[in-house]
Amino acid sequence: MINVAKQLTNGAIPMGAVLTRQFIYDTVVDAGGAPYNIELPHGYTYSGHPVACAAAMASLDILEQEKLVARVAELSPYFEQGVHSLKGMPFINDIRNLGFAAGFTIESYPGEPARRPFELAMKLLEKGFYVRYGGDTLQLGIPFTTEKSEIDALINAMQDTLMDAHGMKKTG
Repeated sequence: MINVAKQLTNGAIPMGAVLTRQFIYDTVVDAGGAPYNIELPHGYTYSGHPVACAAAMASLDILEQEKLVARVAELSPYFEQGVHSLKGMPFINDIRNLGFAAGFTIESYPGEPARRPFELAMKLLEKGFYVRYGGDTLQLGIPFTTEKSEIDALINAMQDTLMDAHGMKKTG
């Protein structure tokens, strides 16, 4: 089962879905007894509001018309190269990515695993980059319309921020 939400409408309006293979759906329905007993609790995000459904369809149309999935597939290696160029930088313990998403495990202060990612994210925000933080990680999820120059600017800002936080000077 896969739970999806914000990406369906590009964050424009609450919409979500649960995707399953047919055999999982059949198992839930078959085990549920009478049809009126089968209900998965959900709120507004998952209630199938017509406006949210229209927004989701429009987002999917744009993804297809503007060939954004192919664009991300083409630019992902460039993004991956940039992300992994930060290996060995101060405070970076691990880097992983898929497509236009990346996560960095950040070396924590003793007893305060969430503090350094927060501090780095706030420094990046001051430089104009929103980087999500949580626990001991920094997380990137860049827009499908991102250009190479924007990837470069983000990676450079991250490098500068990491070096500044470590008291290092950039050379070259």
